[in-house]
Amino acid sequence: MVLCQTASMSLMDISKIFSLLQPKEEEEEHTSDCQQLNQAVSNDDDKLLAELLSQERYRRCINSRSGWGVPGTPLRMAAAQGHLRCLEVLLAQGAEVDSLDVKAQTPLFTAVSAKHLECVVALLRAGADPNGSQYNNCSPVLTAAREGDVDILRELLQHGAEVDVRPKVPDWASNATACRGPLYISAVYGHLDCFKLLLLHGANPDYNCTEEKMLARIKQPKTVLEMCLRYGCGTEYIQLLIDFGANVYLPTLIIDKTTKQNEAVVLLLKERVCPKTLMSQTRLAIRKYVSMANRMRALDSLDIPQTLKNYLKHIS
Repeated sequence: MVLCQTASMSLMDISKIFSLLQPKEEEEEHTSDCQQLNQAVSNDDDKLLAELLSQERYRRCINSRSGWGVPGTPLRMAAAQGHLRCLEVLLAQGAEVDSLDVKAQTPLFTAVSAKHLECVVALLRAGADPNGSQYNNCSPVLTAAREGDVDILRELLQHGAEVDVRPKVPDWASNATACRGPLYISAVYGHLDCFKLLLLHGANPDYNCTEEKMLARIKQPKTVLEMCLRYGCGTEYIQLLIDFGANVYLPTLIIDKTTKQNEAVVLLLKERVCPKTLMSQTRLAIRKYVSMANRMRALDSLDIPQTLKNYLKHIS
């Protein structure tokens, strides 16, 4: 008798649970509205999207996350697919510009990964954080540097993105990988334009990572100069690092017996015995001051001849 009663109660409880899981009528309507909104974005139908968003019921879906795979907002979908017109409509209607998906990726990060420059520009102008989300291990700058998207990288840096950003790892996992920032990545992947652009915007020419605590945890941290020599990046990379003030006495790789005495090594050895000119040292000092003040774009506003401005910007 007791067993029968227990079984009967269990079945009743299960029935209640399933009844609670059944979507209510208003929830079904909301889901349907969100699907219509997403479909308009997917079809790049900006006119239909604007018409839908003129109604309150659809505006409630503007920041709703849905879809298969990686559920995201309509803005994320527009950024991922490069649908600029829909993206602009969503932003004009108040879509959350830095909304996160389940991977902690912002719409900007998605646009950068998909190489949609116009969407990147629109999101940045709308106030998107150029550094992406603090909860994501990667960043838009790291992604652009790896892919060699110099135009996207320029937009990010001009909007204040951190130039020496590094992968986010917990303190206990600190290793050489944690120091592999954009400058290192652009060199290893052979993106010379990105490499120079990062230096122009104040990237540290010695270490990607400038955190003393992090460097202290890593055994024999490698400089960017040393890594360029190891990966055979060529004289262009070495000369740029020298011009931007890299410490030529830090690398130890050149004394390794397995290292070939190529042109890059010869260039480095020559720099060790020939001190920089006063003009070159003056440029480094001025750029260091401007960089510390986070006013790299202020070079154009200096009351000096255009020739000197070009020299400070390494324009020959």
